[in-house]
Amino acid sequence: MQTILGSYLPHGIRLNSTVRQVLLPDGDAIALHDDGLAVTPAVALASPPPIAVLLHGLGGSHQSSYMMRVSAKLRARGVHVFRMDLRGCGAGLALARHPLNAGRSEDAAAVLECLHREYPDAPIHLVGFSMGANIALKLAGELGAGAPPHLASVMAVCPPIDLAECTRNIQRGVNSLYDRKFVNSLIKHIGMRVRLVPDAHTRPLVPKPRRLMDFDSLFTAPLCGYADVHDYYARASSGPLLAKIVVPTFILTAASDPIVPVGCFQPGDYSATTQLHIAECGGHLGFIAAKSDDPDCRWLDWRVVEWIARQTPGA
Repeated sequence: MQTILGSYLPHGIRLNSTVRQVLLPDGDAIALHDDGLAVTPAVALASPPPIAVLLHGLGGSHQSSYMMRVSAKLRARGVHVFRMDLRGCGAGLALARHPLNAGRSEDAAAVLECLHREYPDAPIHLVGFSMGANIALKLAGELGAGAPPHLASVMAVCPPIDLAECTRNIQRGVNSLYDRKFVNSLIKHIGMRVRLVPDAHTRPLVPKPRRLMDFDSLFTAPLCGYADVHDYYARASSGPLLAKIVVPTFILTAASDPIVPVGCFQPGDYSATTQLHIAECGGHLGFIAAKSDDPDCRWLDWRVVEWIARQTPGA
């Protein structure tokens, strides 16, 4: 219920954004949505204002409910927000020949570098949701002690840090509904890419995949340079890199998540700069509170606002 309500409850938010393209080394580009600032006189701006880059999950885009809600709340508190469409998603559908996969931390790195060039003195916070959270954690782990000073923090919400286990988990029982939903969405997405990008890297889905693991075996792994689906899941998962993270990092997940099993987090080897919070309830990106001290029931949104405020001196 948390997962479903979190996705479908209306939010009524409209954002006027400027869309730009960030070029990638392989010739593709991604769409980055600049939401700017929306600060009331009562809010004191840091100098320069902190930047938040939001990364969505599988099947999402810059228009996903959590992306819109969190952006609006951060902007109201003096944070300059950018919503990133992952490769080939959202407004960037026609900008990518290569397909998306859960390990494309290089795309987040390109956005980080682009924004640092434009705002050299601004601290930048990466906030990822679901697959976007795995990408953010993977980047932080890969950077390790070499993380640039402008990467101020990372927050990861419901990250699938063990892709193999998460894929097995959504094959079980009622969770298989999510498995089929993901696969059907991805098949439609590929059809749209082929129509819009004549030279898109693709291959026939024969036999038609019925599970996410089948899709990744037939499509994602071979087209993204992995030996097979097992190699893809092993190399794209952020879990093995968590101990190498040096920047302040907060991982938020739920014991009731039907997609990312809580068992993924129990044996984790976390760095001293990483905090893990496992909420008893919350589902996958739901986290709706019946009663709390927050201004509304969207408990998740306020934890993002709270995290970035704690990392901002003088906030």
